[in-house]
Amino acid sequence: MEVPAVSLPVVQLAAGASPSPSPSGSTSPAAVPSLQDAQESATNAASWVEQNWSTWLAMGLQILLVVVVAVTLRAMVRRAITKLIERMTRSAQTAEGSALGGLLVNVERRRQRAAAIGSVLRSVASFLILGTAALMVLSTFKINLAPLLASAGVAGVAIGFGARNLVTDFLSGVFMILEDQYGVGDVIDAGVASGEVIEVGLRVTKLRGADGEIWYVRNGEVKRIGNLSQGWATAGVDVTVKAAEDLDRVKATLDEVAEKMTKEEPWNELLWGPVEVLGLDSVLIDSMVVRVTARTMPGKSVTVERELRWRIKRAFDAASIRIVGGATALEDAEAATPDPMAAVAAPSAYSNADSPQTAAASPIAVQRSTPPAK
Repeated sequence: MEVPAVSLPVVQLAAGASPSPSPSGSTSPAAVPSLQDAQESATNAASWVEQNWSTWLAMGLQILLVVVVAVTLRAMVRRAITKLIERMTRSAQTAEGSALGGLLVNVERRRQRAAAIGSVLRSVASFLILGTAALMVLSTFKINLAPLLASAGVAGVAIGFGARNLVTDFLSGVFMILEDQYGVGDVIDAGVASGEVIEVGLRVTKLRGADGEIWYVRNGEVKRIGNLSQGWATAGVDVTVKAAEDLDRVKATLDEVAEKMTKEEPWNELLWGPVEVLGLDSVLIDSMVVRVTARTMPGKSVTVERELRWRIKRAFDAASIRIVGGATALEDAEAATPDPMAAVAAPSAYSNADSPQTAAASPIAVQRSTPPAK
């Protein structure tokens, strides 16, 4: 069998020998790597991988373990918080079904308060768990965390100074919710605004005023809060009658009104105590003031006061007891006592001989010239 002729340069390249320079003296632009060099590079790479694969595997397992633990712990904590919020909501619904539940518990208020607390707790738990896991992963890669933590601290201080109002509002809202200072349905006086609470947020509280307007009050601006819907309220009515009225008859009429109102519905549920006639609050020259008070359900004092005034006025009209007060009493006194000088005409300026009007109206006297003396 005839073997084909092979050129000498190809044989030299296959044998690993470097090609000889050309007769003209020029060299090749790039050296071609030999098979031995490639074998050495592969051997070095394999040995490097063999030396470091255990480290990589340990790092990967450590990162995987950190991630799995963080995700599992976060899910468990969030689930526990959700269960706690559901238990709070169920307790509120149970209290609503009790005898005084409708008077003492506002389900929407409890539900919104529980939802706000749950949101805050879940956010804080997620931030702490995931932030700690991220730092542990970075430390696994042998990254120095000191500069990172220092930068984060400086950035936190800068953000805190720049957004201090936002931080103040947020913290104030958290403490207001945790301390249950007010809730949905409460009537409060926040200083800057007053009205019924329709929404409680971590940054802003929404109030509906008496005229229907909605006030957005930042929680950080509230320095004092007067809650008119907690505990109990007091309904007070001042009855002003003439000073000549019989006090025993006035008190008997008021006692009759109070006893009748206490036994009727729905006032027997709104009144948390008997309607009391405290007695004379003040005595004036032509009138006297009798004070009537009653302890009522929170937020219902105005309603009870209006009903008391209505019943007292009708009872006094039936008993011929007249309610007076202020300018009305003065007008009645003036109408009852006629003015004795009303029929006397005002004195005229011309009745005084020395008045300027009389001097101006008198005729001018003619002056006679006297004869000269001889």
